[in-house]
Formats: sequence, C-alpha cells, structure tokens
Amino acid sequence: MSSQRSLGWLLAAPAGASMALLFFLPAGFLLVYSFWTSTGFRIVPDLSLSNYIKSLTSALFIDVTFNAVVIGLVTAAASVALSIPVAYYLTYVTRSKTVYYAVLITWFSSYLVRIYAWRTMLGTNGLLNTLLIQIGAIDAPIEALLFSRFAVALALVHIYLPFCVLLVVSSFSEIKKELLEAARDLGTGPFGAFWKVVAPNAANGLIGAFTLTFLLAAGDYVTPQMLGGTTGQTTGLLIADYFRRSGNWPLGAAQAFIMFAISVAVYATLILIGRATGLVPNTKRARSLEED
Repeated sequence: MSSQRSLGWLLAAPAGASMALLFFLPAGFLLVYSFWTSTGFRIVPDLSLSNYIKSLTSALFIDVTFNAVVIGLVTAAASVALSIPVAYYLTYVTRSKTVYYAVLITWFSSYLVRIYAWRTMLGTNGLLNTLLIQIGAIDAPIEALLFSRFAVALALVHIYLPFCVLLVVSSFSEIKKELLEAARDLGTGPFGAFWKVVAPNAANGLIGAFTLTFLLAAGDYVTPQMLGGTTGQTTGLLIADYFRRSGNWPLGAAQAFIMFAISVAVYATLILIGRATGLVPNTKRARSLEED
C-alpha cells in the first residue's frame, strides 16, 4: 500500500511542480501585489486594503462585475444544457463519431474569426437583421443584437460549447448503459432514467463543466471588447486596462482576486444546491456510513 502511494506521489510530482511553478507562485505574487498601492506608475510595497475597498465601492467595478457574472452564468447554463443531449447521444445512442468530429472541427477556426463572424451576423446590415426584414418580422434593423450582453453571451456559447461537450461526454462515459436499461425495465421513463441514474452519477462532472465554462466566460475580455459595446463590458477588460494602460497593478490584482472569490462562491453554491436536491452525495456522510 505504501509503495503504491509512493508511486502515486512520484507520478503526480511533475504535474504538481508545474502547477506550483506556473500557477501558485505567480498567483502568490499577484496576491501580495493586491495589498500594495500604486502612485504615479510606481508601486509602493505597503500593506493596505485600499484596493479592495476602492473596488467594492466603485460603481464602475460593480457594474462590469455584474455583467461578467451574468454573462458567465448564462454562457455556462446554456452550454451545459446544450451539451447534455449531445453527450447523451454520443455516449448511449450511437457509436458513430460523425457528430463527435463535427463538434471538434469547430476548434479548427480561429477565435477572432468566430467573433468577427458573429459581428457580421448580428450587425444592423448583418445576416440576421436582413433575414428578419425580408420575411417581414421587423421594419428596421435591431441594433440591440450587436454590442450588448446578448451578443457576448451568444458568441461565448458558440466558442465554449465544444469544450463543454467534451467534459460532459467524459462524465457520461463512466456510467454504464446497462444501468439505464435496468431503470427502464423497472418502469422509469427516459427522463426519469436520466434524472435518477445519469444525473446523480454525473453531477460532479456537470458541476465541473458548468464551473469551468463560467470561469472562462466571466474572465474573457476579448469577446466583450469586440461585441460588448458600452453595455457588455466585463471585469476582464477593466483589469486588463489597469495592467496595460494605467499601470495600477495592485488595483488590477485586487479586482482579479475579487473575481476569484466570486467564482469560488458560484462553485460552492452549485455544490450546496446539488446536495440539497440529492444529486451530489455528501462525502463526509458517505464515509461515516462506510465506517459504520
């Protein structure tokens, strides 16, 4: 047993060292920076909560953070909801890889190309407005389609949906098809079999897919810059401006860690909801039952 544990630590050592060097160490420096101050493009290494207080009392920061959270939640919810039927079909219905490859091939196009494609489709002279005018649904182009939170969320769903599908497929692949067939034999309908068999066993994977998609969408600053206009700006743009233009690294670092705290809160809320609904098992309770 001890040799297996030692082998496990040995195999995990390279990945752990990489995470420590490339993530935890820079994040630690960023955390220290968040308690320093900036004066005239010069960083003063003193301990202060002024950056956090300034951020939490700033109407601009609250507004763009609200946008980021809303866009992140909408993108994650839509991506997971659209991924579930695709993942179910790929895992339990067909052995063909056509749909799987069709999902993956969307990654062959450039990130910026997809954003500009949405600008072409959602613009006042774009494909969607032109089509709606031709069929008589509207009399004038809808300007709100572009440069809005709607446009940002729509583009981000398109960008992150393939990634989310792969995560959901991975969580479904661990659940045997025979369990679904047994549930159907006991009189459970298709939706009931999914809710009682697939959802509880894949809950952690679904929550992980939701959380990771939320993190990527809420932290994105390229898409809001290209499609957000004045109403779809997010915290990522504000933080990037503090680092690139104003040189106020401590304030940008503080706002980055506030977003990190919000992300942790979203994940904790999902876990609590999952446990309240019975989809996510309580690990401490399960361990105590096993010990008894």
